Amino acid sequence: METARVLVAADKFKGSLTAVQVAERVTAGLRRVVPGVRVETLPVADGGDGTVAAAVAAGFERREARVTGPLGDPVTAAYALRGSTAVVEMAEASGLQHLPDGVFAPLTATTYGSGELLAAALEAGATTIVFGVGGSATTDGGAGMLAALGARFLDADGKPVGPGGGGLAELAEADLSGLDPRLKDVDLVLASDVDNPLTGPKGAPEVYGRQKGASEEDIAVLDAALSHYSSVLGPETSALPGAGAAGGIGYGALVALGARFRPGIEVMLDVLGFAPALARATLVITGEGSLDEQTLHGKAPAGVAAAAREAGIEVVAVCGRLALSPEALSGAGIARAYALAELEPDPAVSMAQAGPLLERAAESIARDFLS
Repeated sequence: METARVLVAADKFKGSLTAVQVAERVTAGLRRVVPGVRVETLPVADGGDGTVAAAVAAGFERREARVTGPLGDPVTAAYALRGSTAVVEMAEASGLQHLPDGVFAPLTATTYGSGELLAAALEAGATTIVFGVGGSATTDGGAGMLAALGARFLDADGKPVGPGGGGLAELAEADLSGLDPRLKDVDLVLASDVDNPLTGPKGAPEVYGRQKGASEEDIAVLDAALSHYSSVLGPETSALPGAGAAGGIGYGALVALGARFRPGIEVMLDVLGFAPALARATLVITGEGSLDEQTLHGKAPAGVAAAAREAGIEVVAVCGRLALSPEALSGAGIARAYALAELEPDPAVSMAQAGPLLERAAESIARDFLS
């Protein structure tokens, strides 16, 4: 019988394990049952938080820069570089993780630091930038990012408008002539699992504003301000897929930086070298913290499973909780899912003990698929 070759290509279990830790625990569990099994690990991400970490695990160099956080305070943000390709994660500069507990600034949080992080990648010589967007604390349409890269957003008196989406209500003139000229020679790929437009019922404020602390009144203010902003910069771009990603930073990248939108997991699988790793595998193990309806819409496990199914390679998944039927899993190309909740029904205990429980789940996979 041919020796099994397992590829572990899973995303993080948010709040408990990084993607790298997931791969380590799965490997340990498999080898406890089948000591000689060949395992290759490729931690994956879909453009949201954890994207830089996945690139570093795949051999990119981790770089750091001091940039402006969403509230205006300095923060340290990381990006990844390999040759002339950079992976920049907007959440590193402008993400919810930079907000103190319980502190939100829905109207004034800025993406200025994301622009500074892109500038750092340009300074390092990047000519291809994968810009992963998700997990933002901001709803400013990318205006802060563009300002950091040289754009000017002025009110009727010729003064800069205030930070955040709220300030855009006062926008009278957008001057993009000062944008960093190096951007013209860069292939900027907007990587996101979100295809929402900028405004409206499926737009950034309405769909994502509440998780950033926005009240119903704030959402109406932000939607009107972003509509006004797009009427000045280019309303046709505001309806494009990805324009509403990360509080509208997708719109800023599409309308002013010449970015092209691609589903985040597709981009990341290319960047991480998934295809050659898949060609070496006889079984793929993917997963994330919660396998649910959202997983089927562009999340990492769905992308991994789709690519593996195309290659005729069986896929199983690990997760913290499972909210998909066997039929839905099968439709996504996943033969079976192993949930930690089946081993430990208490969610708090399951999260606290995710590592050991995941090893037990991997032992079951080894018995079911490798023995």
